[in-house]
Amino acid sequence: MRSLFNSLAVLTGLLTSVAVAVHPVEVQGQDLIDTVTNKRFMIVGVDYQPGGQAGYKPQEGSDPLTNKSVCLRDAIMLQKLGANTIRVYNVDPTLNHDDCASIFNSAGIYMIIDVNGPQSGESINRAEPWTSYHKDYLKRIFGVVENFMAYPNTLAFFSANEVMNDLDTGKVNPQYIRAVQRDLKSYIKEHANRTIPVGYSAADVREILQDTWAYMQCDNDGDGSESDIFGLNSYSWCGGKATFQSAGYDTLVDMFENSSVPVFFSEYGCNEVMPRVFDEVAALYSDKMASLSGGLVYEYSQEDSNYGIAVINDNGTVTLRSDYDALQKQFNKLDTSKIAATGTKIKAPKCDKKLITNDAFDTNFTIPAVCPGCQTLIKNGIDKPTNGKLVKVTQIASPNKIYGSAGGEVTGLSLKLLSNDGVNAPSGETSSPKGAASESSTSTSADGASGSSKPTGAASKLAGGWTLLGASLVAALTLL
Repeated sequence: MRSLFNSLAVLTGLLTSVAVAVHPVEVQGQDLIDTVTNKRFMIVGVDYQPGGQAGYKPQEGSDPLTNKSVCLRDAIMLQKLGANTIRVYNVDPTLNHDDCASIFNSAGIYMIIDVNGPQSGESINRAEPWTSYHKDYLKRIFGVVENFMAYPNTLAFFSANEVMNDLDTGKVNPQYIRAVQRDLKSYIKEHANRTIPVGYSAADVREILQDTWAYMQCDNDGDGSESDIFGLNSYSWCGGKATFQSAGYDTLVDMFENSSVPVFFSEYGCNEVMPRVFDEVAALYSDKMASLSGGLVYEYSQEDSNYGIAVINDNGTVTLRSDYDALQKQFNKLDTSKIAATGTKIKAPKCDKKLITNDAFDTNFTIPAVCPGCQTLIKNGIDKPTNGKLVKVTQIASPNKIYGSAGGEVTGLSLKLLSNDGVNAPSGETSSPKGAASESSTSTSADGASGSSKPTGAASKLAGGWTLLGASLVAALTLL
């Protein structure tokens, strides 16, 4: 029997340690497409920056993707939520992110990474962008590319976030954002083994939104400076009484239905009416908004701005908010497979001042030349980059206790390692126990009772893994 137990231990160890990978995603016209299945990829995501800007501590050697235990704890709850993508705003390109990237990869969760940081010299100066576009700045953002380009679950890079929020900032910044995008895309082409989309995350300021999008997506004589993707930080749907029309979603559909690049909400989730019910989720993934590629809810952790779906306590435990429950409920209703892949090929218009509707917005499409010394940097690469790679995920149990919105402990939590083609999806479960026990919850409640749910989404992705385990056990028994 000892040999049987040894065989079981080896097999279990293999299944919990092999670094499987999600499929890279690429842009095809208006859609994001899985490069292996050729199916459309819809972003069902959450913005992830525990601690806010204060969670970015390069002087202490930490950022949101450096702590293995924290990432495992949160990946488990994001997986159970049904998310397939996170957006991370501030990372240090000199630090090691292998454990966290691998944990999210194993959970079937992609990452959209902002290349900028909140400290001096780490982003475009919106007041005087020409002062911030130089070799040292490019070294930083190229370092982020080097750090994350080898992870297959790196979905895209954002070149900038809400640099333009009024007509004054929309006068000269577009040229420099496109220059940064051009340089990032050139660097990726030279040094990565695959294409990785680069784009801009825009503020939903209707006064400049259409002009921002028109400027970013147009073809500037093939110079490669255009956005591959376009993110929109939209908070116009507020509360359960909002409608498709009152939130202005109909206007957004009219604006983006002829987009030549994928458009998605890089932030959404208005908190003017609390608690949030997230009715906009159904609208965002409906046929009426099929020209958009989903979105990311702002945000995972509760910060001063009061947008969190979970509270990270000082002792490392997590308490889910009612926002988590409401969002999970809305995600569970989704069937993104109904939104078929189209690969809609809409040719980008040529850049021309006629595309711009407001005379106060930038109409100059002469993109700044590559900064002094930067072309050599693009060609040869930065010195001594920190290159990330997938590593084995050996721990799957949650390192911290998680409590539901009603106070009961959510027990039995562990990461579900998805198969090689596994992308996380809503599973139909309810994570927060209701009182002593929750009949609808797949999570064991505080008194040990547990419920059940249909084996869909992430759960169904495990079928292949368990089949492999079963076959391996039969083989092991045969040898005894």
